[in-house]
Amino acid sequence: MSKYNFEIEPHEVLLDKLAQEKERKFGISEIKMEVPIYQKNFHRFFYLSLTIFLVVFLRTLQLQTIEGKKYLSLAKENAFLIQKIKAERGVIYDRNFKQLVYNRPAFNLVVKKDELPKSEEEKKAILEEVAKILEIDPKSLKERIEKEPDKEFVIFPNLETKPLIILETKIDKLSGFEIRENLVREYPEGENFSHLVGYMSKIQKEEWEKEKIYYSISDYVGRDGLEKYYEKTLRENRGEVRIIRDAKGNIVSKEMVSLPSSGKSLVLWLDADLQKKIKEELEKKMKEVGAKGGAGVALDPNTGGILAMVSLPSFDNNLFFSPEKENLDKILNDPQKPLFNRALNGQYLLGSTVKPLIALAALEEKIISPNTKLDCQGEIVIPNPYHPDKPSIFHDWTVHGLTDMRKAIAESCNVYFYTIGGGFQNQKGLGPTKIKQYLQLFDLGKTPKVDLPFDENASGLIGDPAWKMEKLKQRWWDGDTYNLSIGQGYILANPLQIAKAFSAVANGGKLIEPRVVWKIIDENKNEIEEIKTEERELPIDKKNLEIVREGMRWTVTGQNSPRASAIALNDLPVSAAAKTGTAQTFRKNCSDCYTIWIVTFAPYEDPKIVLVLMLEDVRGRLSQVVVPVAREVLNWYFTR
Repeated sequence: MSKYNFEIEPHEVLLDKLAQEKERKFGISEIKMEVPIYQKNFHRFFYLSLTIFLVVFLRTLQLQTIEGKKYLSLAKENAFLIQKIKAERGVIYDRNFKQLVYNRPAFNLVVKKDELPKSEEEKKAILEEVAKILEIDPKSLKERIEKEPDKEFVIFPNLETKPLIILETKIDKLSGFEIRENLVREYPEGENFSHLVGYMSKIQKEEWEKEKIYYSISDYVGRDGLEKYYEKTLRENRGEVRIIRDAKGNIVSKEMVSLPSSGKSLVLWLDADLQKKIKEELEKKMKEVGAKGGAGVALDPNTGGILAMVSLPSFDNNLFFSPEKENLDKILNDPQKPLFNRALNGQYLLGSTVKPLIALAALEEKIISPNTKLDCQGEIVIPNPYHPDKPSIFHDWTVHGLTDMRKAIAESCNVYFYTIGGGFQNQKGLGPTKIKQYLQLFDLGKTPKVDLPFDENASGLIGDPAWKMEKLKQRWWDGDTYNLSIGQGYILANPLQIAKAFSAVANGGKLIEPRVVWKIIDENKNEIEEIKTEERELPIDKKNLEIVREGMRWTVTGQNSPRASAIALNDLPVSAAAKTGTAQTFRKNCSDCYTIWIVTFAPYEDPKIVLVLMLEDVRGRLSQVVVPVAREVLNWYFTR
């Protein structure tokens, strides 16, 4: 060891100054203990201190400035909790305040993934216990929880009584699970009103993300019918309570932020008993003739109010709240498509129901006088210049003889309408362009404005030369015009469109947009708003319209029309007018199938109801098969 390397105590460093003082006073010199502190060590200490300071400073800056809002928010979440207060969704009544929809309490089993035990063994035991109570496979329960991205979600909605009771007794020990009360819809007569009222199902995550203010993740929203169209009107506004907690999570105080309010309720134009009667009579006839489907619409021609809207087959909308998914799967996969609203979204050939409108167009265009008689011998023959031995023949269903316009409507004479529609020999015809123009005047081929969700592709069709060339790349033939004139070929509509068009015939020329909802009321049944209907006066001569109405009246009375197609309605307690229709579908799997129609209104002098009935895919030409159905419905309606 070097002689200059002394081992010193820390306090000895301070003795140098004392030695110097002693030497000055007494002349005594002592050996000084001078040990230098190396500069490198000093630099290391300085930079280390500076680094520590900068780290602490920058982290403080990050927490307070950059991430301050985040941690402030987290701190507030720990201190404050917003609790939702439930209210009730609005309900639905018919015109006589018969309640069609109710709210009933239901109980959902909710999973909170963050509160499940961390221990795999404990978690497995809880999942097995829950699966046992619900009578499901524990493995499938575990897989569903793991696949669900949300931390909190409904694992089992609408618990039935038995599992609910068992879960209530054990829920405190089932960490991560909670029973939560909810209100769900109940439809006492589900199948009678399902297409009109609609149904609800669980809100999707992306929907909930957009409107968290109105819904919780376990809520249901309208999916079809009135439940969907009036979702914003029917839904409730939930109240909020602000709960303040201390650092230990104890509740310090509660503050009411907003009061809950129930959703608004709907009063419909619907006559519930009429709806049920139409459904009952149509179902009977469907079974009798083996029809694939059917539809019925009743309108008030003076207001546009929908008195009934039936689509068959129907479905029970309560199934969307049932834990038994097998029954729901059946209707979802049924080839008869019971969820499909035939009255609103169906697309059907019109058959002879179009003839009164063709007659009106011919009168407006002065194509023919209503009293001019055409001779019907059961067909018209169009020569073929290229193959003289193969003329085009357009058949009638019978020989009508000399026929004027009223008789042509009453007996549904095809030859008469071939002639005024497409022209024949010396008689000029309307042609496809004019036919389309007048049918569109009645909103056929146009998207409806009804207050129900509808398929925008189901607006109907009225073909013309331009359409055929664009869609089929084919030219338009005279035969296409003849077919169009009797409701065959390139023409499609749904029962609601037909009811709307003939409401204008019944009421004297006012075209009124159909409406389901009459008024909106509060929970105490006080009126909030009456829904206004849109209407416009059609630019048609009232005298011409009256001639068409008379032809439809002859259809019932048989006046000057021995082959009138709806004489069975002549013994009703009120006077009626009508037009029947039969259209062959020409499908590959059903070449002999027909769509059968009737449109009728009554009383004739002052119409209160327009009724349209349709049967789909009836095998064989049973042209008057729906007339007895109309008779039963109208007889009941005017005598009840």
